[in-house]
Amino acid sequence: MKNYLDFEKEIKALEQEVDGLKSPFGSEGISEVDTSKIKNTQQEINQKLEEIYSNLNSWQRTQVARHEDRPKANFYIKKIFSQFTLLSGDRYFGDDKSVIAGFGLLNNKSVLIIGQEKGEDLNSRIERNFGMMRPEGYRKCIRLMKLADRFQIPVITFVDTPGAYPGLGAEQRGQASAIANSIECCMSLTVPNISVIIGEGGSGGAIALASSNKVIMLENSIYSVISPEGCASILWRDPSKSLQAAEAMKLTAKDLLKLKIIDEVIPEPLGGAHRDPDSISADIKHSLIKNLKTFENLTKDEIYDHRKAKFLQIGRDQGFSKSTSLNDQGLSYKESSFHKIKSHLVKNKYILLGLAAVSIAVLIAILS
Repeated sequence: MKNYLDFEKEIKALEQEVDGLKSPFGSEGISEVDTSKIKNTQQEINQKLEEIYSNLNSWQRTQVARHEDRPKANFYIKKIFSQFTLLSGDRYFGDDKSVIAGFGLLNNKSVLIIGQEKGEDLNSRIERNFGMMRPEGYRKCIRLMKLADRFQIPVITFVDTPGAYPGLGAEQRGQASAIANSIECCMSLTVPNISVIIGEGGSGGAIALASSNKVIMLENSIYSVISPEGCASILWRDPSKSLQAAEAMKLTAKDLLKLKIIDEVIPEPLGGAHRDPDSISADIKHSLIKNLKTFENLTKDEIYDHRKAKFLQIGRDQGFSKSTSLNDQGLSYKESSFHKIKSHLVKNKYILLGLAAVSIAVLIAILS
């Protein structure tokens, strides 16, 4: 049974009409199927889908990112990778079912795959804790990422979570430190790591696995520090202002690409990824292979510096580059000539204003 969002009511009515037309049993028994009417109605559905999905606002994209029928990490893992071997447990407390992790083959090359899994139905969603990871889940990921780093195996993560689990037990077992350690582990890898945000990328629960060389988003996915409802509750004490919050937060793929928070946006099929899962799986696979090839000829240090410079560049003009000085092995900040001149003028503005005043006074004295 298909699920429809609030703004898809017209599409729902048309698709129900198509289903009725395809049935050979009419009100008077067996009847002939009207193929021309089915074709015309299907064209109308496609036009409506294009019209609606080309004008989605930020809140509507959030709803699409959370769609019940949207393909989950487990689906992509089965479709994109071969010979996947599931690994479990953090070797401290237990196994977290909200994250699937293991080694597999991508284009006949070994990769570590980590996927936050929300579940397909009510029972599996409860088992998977709706994709909200606990500390043991992050520790499992850290254990496997370190293993992949030791054997120089690239890391691929699928991010889809409303956030880390905020329960009492999780906090008692060190949720905050587990997230921080996961971010640190991602940033310290000497192998390429690529993150694909396939649905919700919520808060530290997402960035714990998305601190990567390349961050890729599906067109209708979201990535933010907090949910729109949470933001509206904090700022306006009114969860109903979720639309206003979503627009202000710039959480869509298009906005984040413009801000250079992410590196690539993968277009979705007409009507969202859930309408053609096989097609979007093929596009993700192509993107992963393409991005991994860009790191094939880089050394361990170059891969590490690429990731470090990427995150240091966010919110800055030119970012950071490897120092050429033999005495300095770190990264130095690059600044454009315009910004150098601007900084110099701001720093010495009082001296320059004084010199200008003296020059004007001298000029007036000469002319008089």
